[in-house]
Amino acid sequence: MPRKGHIAKREVAPDPVYGSTLVTKFVNSMMWGGKKSTAQGIFYEAMKNLEEKGGGDDALKLFKKAVENCKPLLEVKTRRVGGANYQVPIEVNPDRRTSLAIRWLITYGRNRGEKGMTDKLGNELLDAANGRGAAIEEEGRRAPHGRGQQGPLHITAGST
Repeated sequence: MPRKGHIAKREVAPDPVYGSTLVTKFVNSMMWGGKKSTAQGIFYEAMKNLEEKGGGDDALKLFKKAVENCKPLLEVKTRRVGGANYQVPIEVNPDRRTSLAIRWLITYGRNRGEKGMTDKLGNELLDAANGRGAAIEEEGRRAPHGRGQQGPLHITAGST
């Protein structure tokens, strides 16, 4: 929390190939050591593979669907009330939803068993677009489960 007011969000420039800011955010998140051209090359190659395997669908459409499928709706935050900690489900901010989805897709893409990063990323995006894959499972793991052991209903994440 800054002391001197609100900090404005920076707008990222749209991607030169697809004209999408989501693609730029994805490439920037995937980049290691400032090597943006390497990250772009991997991403565009993965998008070509995605279009070939996608069954005639546009690669950008499949990519957006994959990110949308991975976005979490709720997350739990810990609230301390009267010496007890409660897990309170709250709605996720739209910017955080997108960044979590991108992070999960990249992380689980890197952990796949295929040979190169282009194959790993392309297959993870295809799986996420079809509603399966490790990134989708992560979104399911992060969602709050039931009402067991949650405590009083009057506690909300906004109260202190």
